[in-house]
Amino acid sequence: MKNSAFIIALTLLTCPTLALAERYDIDGRHTFPVFEVDHYGFSIQRGRFGKVGGSLDFDPERQAGSVDVIIDAHSVDMGSEDWNKHMRGERFFNAAQYPTLRFTARDFRLDADKPSRIAGSLTLLGVTRPLTLAVTRWRCAKHPILPRQLCGANLETTIRRSDFGMNYGLPGIGDEVRILIPIEAIKES
Repeated sequence: MKNSAFIIALTLLTCPTLALAERYDIDGRHTFPVFEVDHYGFSIQRGRFGKVGGSLDFDPERQAGSVDVIIDAHSVDMGSEDWNKHMRGERFFNAAQYPTLRFTARDFRLDADKPSRIAGSLTLLGVTRPLTLAVTRWRCAKHPILPRQLCGANLETTIRRSDFGMNYGLPGIGDEVRILIPIEAIKES
């Protein structure tokens, strides 16, 4: 037992991202992933997820961090309850069997205080694949209203839904899905 504690302490000391990082909680009110997909060439359809949680560990000295974002698949919102039910079903997000989507990035670094990309992995429908998010905005500072630090970003990526086994409607419903994520995280007190 003592050896386990020693190994954990040694790991924390030799892993600067974990040892010096400050914990931020994802603010679900200001974080909502939006996706866009072609609908039979007629239009681009958009949806969003309303329930998001997780954490950001950020080391301002090293300008490095990690992130773990958990999305509730049942919170998909297409603007109509019938359509939401269809999207939660087996043909798309299969929320009964796979209730969460998850993005994790274990070690990202900033470039001149602004990351240009965050590489990690996305788990969707039980399939985990590498995913890189382009960062179009990044800022960490004291919140103008709350007496706490806040980090925020705008993130973008494109995935192929078939890579995760979501094949219904192909090719009429597009395989490429553009994802836009405004995200904010508040530093723990």
